[in-house]
Amino acid sequence: MSASSTASSTELLADRAALHDTVERFARTEIAPHVTAWDAAGEFPRSLYRRAGELGLLGLGYPEQYGGTPAPQALRLALWSPLCRYGASGGVLASLLSHNIGLPPVLALASEAVRREVVPPVLAGEQIAALAVTEPGGGSDVAQLATTARRDGGDYVVNGEKVFITSGMRADWITLAVRTGEAGAKGSGGISLLLVPGDSPGLARTRLEKMGWWCSDTAHLRFDHMRVPARYLLGEEGAGFRAIMANFNAERFGIAAASLGFAQACYDEALAWARQRKTFGSTLVGHQAVRHKLVDMQMRIQSTSAWVEALAARADAGDVGADWVAQVCVLKNHATQTLQFCADQAVQILGGMGYMRGTVSERIYREVKVMMIGGGAEDIMKDLAARQWGL
Repeated sequence: MSASSTASSTELLADRAALHDTVERFARTEIAPHVTAWDAAGEFPRSLYRRAGELGLLGLGYPEQYGGTPAPQALRLALWSPLCRYGASGGVLASLLSHNIGLPPVLALASEAVRREVVPPVLAGEQIAALAVTEPGGGSDVAQLATTARRDGGDYVVNGEKVFITSGMRADWITLAVRTGEAGAKGSGGISLLLVPGDSPGLARTRLEKMGWWCSDTAHLRFDHMRVPARYLLGEEGAGFRAIMANFNAERFGIAAASLGFAQACYDEALAWARQRKTFGSTLVGHQAVRHKLVDMQMRIQSTSAWVEALAARADAGDVGADWVAQVCVLKNHATQTLQFCADQAVQILGGMGYMRGTVSERIYREVKVMMIGGGAEDIMKDLAARQWGL
């Protein structure tokens, strides 16, 4: 290893440690004490976005000219995993970081004027961005989406609906997948992306109630002759499918890193409980059966951590070909299965307390399945990986 690469590695480790400490303090003091109340209320305050923006957490990985801080994937891991581990709320994570799926197509495809209008206030936490792709008639099969956008003078007129949209109720900007071109067109070629201002006439929002993620607003969106200025077309007509697929890869990697953090939160709570709870004359951790559960949790956590780190390093080296995409798909499955296992074991170790509201493991247990479905369900991930590997 050269002296320059050693210095670079040392600097990265220092930056990562500093960011980890910042995120841990933010999560422990400004999220964790409030998540039970926020879940009960079904929302968390918008001021949390501004606080995260002030700390630079929303802008991590974004260009400086828009208020961001460029960062490699290896550094961004010090945001995702600690935020989940010490904040331990998927609902907060999903909404607070929904811009990470809403903004990338804007940065990649929008005009400079639109980027300047949209990106800085979102990274500052003053506005909220969301992504709307999934429809009631189809989830993972993006090529079959039916929401239409027809050009009418200086506007696009949009009709259709989207469902399961994170930050859908409060979003100021919605990156919307639509079908342009000839009426009745099908397949991926006619899919485009529009950036929709949240106050657009013809946009209706309905809140959805969920098994978990209670404080994250999730919405059903309806578009009834909604007019969107043509300047908000992202890229060219018909160029949306490729951008959506690239966005999904980043989302899946983020889900894997978040799942690792939540699995660690379950382990932390289970270990603390096992060390202080006494049964049959011994602490729980003194019983072999419980120790083995904790070891099995650690085995899965450490394998997931190593895999996440390895794929982050490949991304930072520019090695993001077909195999990397396949690896991300199966990593998402592995990481969410690790989360599922750790949540289940933690609830078991906590016993009756694990079934009580207010424990970390109870909340995460309810949130596991959405992590396994969001960004692409398990079977879809396997099929995509198989195709990338030529199976």
